[in-house]
Amino acid sequence: MTQTAVIPADGSWVEKDIRDFAGAPAKRIGDQWMLISSGNVSTDKGAWNTMTASWGGLGVLWGKNVAFMFIRPVRHTFAFANANPLFTLSFFDSTHKRALEIAGAKSGRAIDKAAETGLTPIVFIGGALDGAVAFKEATEIIICKKLYTHDFDPNRFLDPSIDSACYPAKDYHRMYIGEVRSLQVKKNAVSLDS
Repeated sequence: MTQTAVIPADGSWVEKDIRDFAGAPAKRIGDQWMLISSGNVSTDKGAWNTMTASWGGLGVLWGKNVAFMFIRPVRHTFAFANANPLFTLSFFDSTHKRALEIAGAKSGRAIDKAAETGLTPIVFIGGALDGAVAFKEATEIIICKKLYTHDFDPNRFLDPSIDSACYPAKDYHRMYIGEVRSLQVKKNAVSLDS
């Protein structure tokens, strides 16, 4: 299904150093969740998708600030993340928890996620961020350029309980590592640690 057309990101964002990301990543991602988004909106403003995630992280690899996230092949966002060089991780305050629940429970193949969640899709225009899709209601957005992907191999699990507990359908995640190109913080955003 075509998603709601993106609108250009406005001047309500300020760029900050990723090392100033507010809060513990394990809490922000694991407990408060994030939206992973990707798409190619250069010719079709509705050619994007998003999904809720509670697995991922931030760190340093190969001398670069990186973010990593995981998508199962059955997810609609999988094709968008594979086909496009950029992905974003959008973080929200607690008033948007229901929107993240919807974005995680329903597929963009069947619904317009922006219409269902009430979130407004935006696109950054120009330079290294050109084409990055995120959401106006986010308080922080991490924009990444893909560096590496890897498909999980069940033969490599050192704890065999992971396979049966997390992959009963054998739909193993693909890991994406992205170089952090920008941390965009909404002006006057309230910390999400609360």
